[in-house]
Amino acid sequence: MDFKRVDCLKEKGFEGFKTIEELFSDYSGIPKVKGVYVVLRDDSKEPEFVQKGVGGFLKGKDPNVPIERLKAKWVNKTVVLYIGKAGSASSIRPSSQNLQRRLRLYLKFGQGLPVAHYGGRYIWQLKDYKNLIVCWKTLFKSQSDPRGYEKELLDKFFSSYGKLPFANLMH
Repeated sequence: MDFKRVDCLKEKGFEGFKTIEELFSDYSGIPKVKGVYVVLRDDSKEPEFVQKGVGGFLKGKDPNVPIERLKAKWVNKTVVLYIGKAGSASSIRPSSQNLQRRLRLYLKFGQGLPVAHYGGRYIWQLKDYKNLIVCWKTLFKSQSDPRGYEKELLDKFFSSYGKLPFANLMH
């Protein structure tokens, strides 16, 4: 998979491609099924980081990290900043999460609310976070588990760049 082009994700069946600003206003178009989602930055300019991002403080925990850590975590020559999942096909630990619920939590976190979506929080320290693009791929009952598909994408990204996407903190 080519993580350098937005079109590659479209070719792989991803949909949506809405800016965070658009989704702040209306997330009703996000499907209520399991799947994976990706946050993209289709801008070749150097990123600008802010000391204090807009992410929420869950249980009083500061989501912000030093700018030097953000710079060290940045991955050049890719549009992919974060890969996330929603739902699980596991019979041991099934999940009621779907793409709309999970992304709604992510967006609420980015609006400063104290919600449980700490993953991907580095996004909210980018100055241009409102212009970032969110896309998703739905996975229906007959298709793979979102956890497995997310892992597959993260493995491919790691193989290509030697590290995880900018806002993914664990593999």
